[in-house]
Amino acid sequence: MVNRRKLLCFINLWLAGAAGLLSILGSFHLVNPYVLLFSVFLIGAGFAFHSPAWSAIVPDVVIDEELPSAATLGGLQLNVSGIIGPALGGILLYLFGANWVFAVNALCFVAVIFALLQWKGAKAQPEFPLENFIESFANTIRYVRYAPAIQVVLARNILFAFFISVIPALMPVVGLKELHLQPCTLGLLFTSMGAGSVFGAVFVLPWARQRFSSNASTVLANILVAVVYLFMAFVRQPSIFMIVAALAGIGWALGASELWVAGQRAIPGWARGRMSAIVIMVSQGAISLGGIVWGFFSQAAGVNIMLVIAAVTLALSLPLAARLSINFTTSLSFDPPPISCVMSPLVYNPQPRDGPVAITFEFEVDRLYWRGTRKL
Repeated sequence: MVNRRKLLCFINLWLAGAAGLLSILGSFHLVNPYVLLFSVFLIGAGFAFHSPAWSAIVPDVVIDEELPSAATLGGLQLNVSGIIGPALGGILLYLFGANWVFAVNALCFVAVIFALLQWKGAKAQPEFPLENFIESFANTIRYVRYAPAIQVVLARNILFAFFISVIPALMPVVGLKELHLQPCTLGLLFTSMGAGSVFGAVFVLPWARQRFSSNASTVLANILVAVVYLFMAFVRQPSIFMIVAALAGIGWALGASELWVAGQRAIPGWARGRMSAIVIMVSQGAISLGGIVWGFFSQAAGVNIMLVIAAVTLALSLPLAARLSINFTTSLSFDPPPISCVMSPLVYNPQPRDGPVAITFEFEVDRLYWRGTRKL
């Protein structure tokens, strides 16, 4: 409904404003936990608009065969930023304080706006009247209800996101409470995780795609993440824990990349933006729910016990990943099948001045194709 470049520019302005608000309020010593959470909520709302629009652009830029490589490249640049960002944030926090960290963050969003202004995207004109918001929302819900392919992708994203939420929920707790890391060193912990994601995107992902199916790669990623949770529960040497964080980055990158590619392949072009929003919404919702669940029970039972429970339950969920396989998306196509037109001889050949003339066509759908689509 809205030009994606204009939407991305507006949303980055929104994000810059949210980060700048934290910097300004911090300068006047007005930041408290409620203000901090409200600002993070504004940033999360901004990314809720930003991520679907950005995801919907990628399949329009590359062909289907290049989609896994594009996903890897997109994740790679994000993971490289994940290396630089926490380290730079930790240094700025140590040297100048949190207010300057928020100010630099706001300037980075402004820089993205200037980059978007230089991008000349394709201006596709709609061939039919645009839907209003209510119609678009209703069509999205209807499509999810009647499309088994996207239901499988959503279920797998919910399952993966719920268990991967252990990392953002409990890793800082382990770093601060168990390892007694300083804020600057805690930034290096997430830098290690970003470095692991880069290693996974550059070396592990291509290796896994050559030897395993998409579903098998996600299962391997889940097994690695379960092992990481056990390490997080028992490793208490900061240097070794950095390696554990890197392994967490590898597992997260491998699983998320395969699920993202499967989601894009299971979405038709006309609904790519809104369906990408649905996938991101359920994933972020599962991460939010997981953060509450893991955080609440770790406070009651202890962080180490919850990490072991998370590893065991993740391992027990692997049979669900086998039942809800995403391998079918590699052969899924939304292109219409070829139509063979057989012209029967006319009973009467009309003359140039005859008319009006009605021409009718009868289409017979192949039963094998019909059963195949119903099965999908």
